[in-house]
Amino acid sequence: MKAAVLLFPGLNREGDAMRAIEQASGHKPTLVWHAEHELPAGTDLVLVPGGFSYGDYLRCGAIAGRANIMDAVRAHAARGGLVVGICNGFQILCESGLLPGVLMRNRDLRFICKMQHLRVERADTSFTSAYAKDQIIKVAIAHGEGNYEADDETIRRLEGEGRVAFRYCDEAGHIGGAANPNGSTHDIAGIYSEKLNVLGMMPHPENLIDPLVGGTDGRGLFESMASFSRAA
Repeated sequence: MKAAVLLFPGLNREGDAMRAIEQASGHKPTLVWHAEHELPAGTDLVLVPGGFSYGDYLRCGAIAGRANIMDAVRAHAARGGLVVGICNGFQILCESGLLPGVLMRNRDLRFICKMQHLRVERADTSFTSAYAKDQIIKVAIAHGEGNYEADDETIRRLEGEGRVAFRYCDEAGHIGGAANPNGSTHDIAGIYSEKLNVLGMMPHPENLIDPLVGGTDGRGLFESMASFSRAA
């Protein structure tokens, strides 16, 4: 799998993302600076990592979403290439128009950093084939603006088209209430684009790929993408 990891001023998870991709695919990804106009030739996957691009000024991801490189990312997605945005990367994908909706301030107006359970909503996508439908996984969250919101029609479309990727839940898989850490509509933790080739998610699977740091439940996302690339 030939992968490109984008780098904007203020991001801090690019190293974790690159390590996770290399572990799953056996190939080291290319780090691409935001001012570039093109992705490396033959890119299969673009990953937009987490952090605080441009210090989260204006709105989280608003400046990065208008960077030069995002034109190339939009073209890559239009061709069917894989794109995944994690945390601030999810915010950037929404701001760039690659995904609908917006990430708002958390319900309690506080930054949250903790382990979090998710329910895998479907296992037939390029991002989740290593999981089982309704599987409960544990990864990490670290965000102050992870409350996913969209207009009613968009939410109906996401639900009706099976474009909710992950939902916040408790250890037993129950959703709602205290299991939702930030107030996201319908407990949404991640969504897909219409063609299912773009994924945005707030939790950090790249931090849970090694038992030494608390678990490996995040590894399945990267193994799924690597398997898709080999099949293609």
